Amino acid sequence: MESVRSVLQPMTQNLPKPIVDAGRGLLGPFCYKTLVLDIDPIASPDCLKLAISKGLGIGIIAASSIVKVPQLLKIINSQSAEGISFLSYLLETGSYLIALSYNARHGFPFSTYGETALILVQNVVIAGLVLNYGGKGLGSVGAWIAGIAAVGMALAREDIVDFKTLAFLQAGAGVLSVSSKLPQIFTIWKEGGTGQLSAFAVINYLLGSLSRIFTTLQEVPDPLILYNCIAGFALNAVLALQMLWYWNSPASKTTQSKKLNKPIAAGSHKGKDGPKSSTTSGQSYARVAAKSPSTRRRG
Repeated sequence: MESVRSVLQPMTQNLPKPIVDAGRGLLGPFCYKTLVLDIDPIASPDCLKLAISKGLGIGIIAASSIVKVPQLLKIINSQSAEGISFLSYLLETGSYLIALSYNARHGFPFSTYGETALILVQNVVIAGLVLNYGGKGLGSVGAWIAGIAAVGMALAREDIVDFKTLAFLQAGAGVLSVSSKLPQIFTIWKEGGTGQLSAFAVINYLLGSLSRIFTTLQEVPDPLILYNCIAGFALNAVLALQMLWYWNSPASKTTQSKKLNKPIAAGSHKGKDGPKSSTTSGQSYARVAAKSPSTRRRG
């Protein structure tokens, strides 16, 4: 350990001021000195746990910035939201809105909840795409976005939603978070396939919820948030198992071919007398087909 310390200390003790300030802000002066300046993790196991928790939290936030981008691209490229439950996104978005407001207004470290803000934005976009490709129209998409914005502003204001009410809502957010997974689980089971659901998003949700249990135990003394993390991990595990089970299955039981036959444009058939209308061409084709011998075996 002494050899490692002798090599690293000249660098850790001469870090740029912005990095030093960020490190002290994350770890606190004591843990920063113990882990970074003195490089003595054994001296304080609690500081080591805190550092691991902060690292996991930052990693979760970084991953959450792109966690649903593959899902977005999959929907846009296929122009289909098959296999994706809007109700699931509605419930999850509601729970994220409440959790974001609850954590922010209580002043908890951003590293313990920052992913909720990033995933919330992606959820709103995906749910809008589900409405759009589900035939609901742009009016429904606009109403969806406006409704989310209005609820978010109300939750952020103490004169509208006080702390006591917010605590009740946070308890309900746990139920919403758990319930948000159930429609998606049921949709996959009903259709016998995962459709346009992204495996990348599901696996990242599973790993993120597991890591969040650890960070909550270390930094957030709030059982409501801990119970939500545990319940979320359990249902994310079910979704991950479904992804594995239906990995080689068709997209769904109801999937139909979306290939379109190009219509024969009027005037595209020309005879020796010139172009013919599509009606005439269709009648001529019917007469030819009736006269032509069939190659189908008759039983």
